[in-house]
Amino acid sequence: QVQLVESGGGLVQPGGSLRLSCAASGIVFTRYVMGWYRQAPGKQRELVATITSGGDTNYADSVKGRTTVSRDGAKNTVYLQMNSLKPEDTAVYYCNSRLLGSVTNYYWGQGTQVTVSS
Repeated sequence: QVQLVESGGGLVQPGGSLRLSCAASGIVFTRYVMGWYRQAPGKQRELVATITSGGDTNYADSVKGRTTVSRDGAKNTVYLQMNSLKPEDTAVYYCNSRLLGSVTNYYWGQGTQVTVSS
């Protein structure tokens, strides 16, 4: 059974930082592209960042320069370090795993709320 368990969300002031974690189980971690997506109220889910097992990364323009995605193969965990947070970063953040080369073999975590507010 595949599980993606996110943690690290919460309330942070504008300009602050958060690190999200996503622990994966039930998959061969090295075969999956890991990613973070987010969904704000009333908006569609959107890509934040992805990372391959080889370390290739991709970021949404809205978070470039403020966000770093990384992964630890020994812990089957992917991280999202977010700095200089803005109110518009407020959303539910979802972890995603997608089998490299597949468009149908993917999984979602349950999501973790990030709220940026003073």
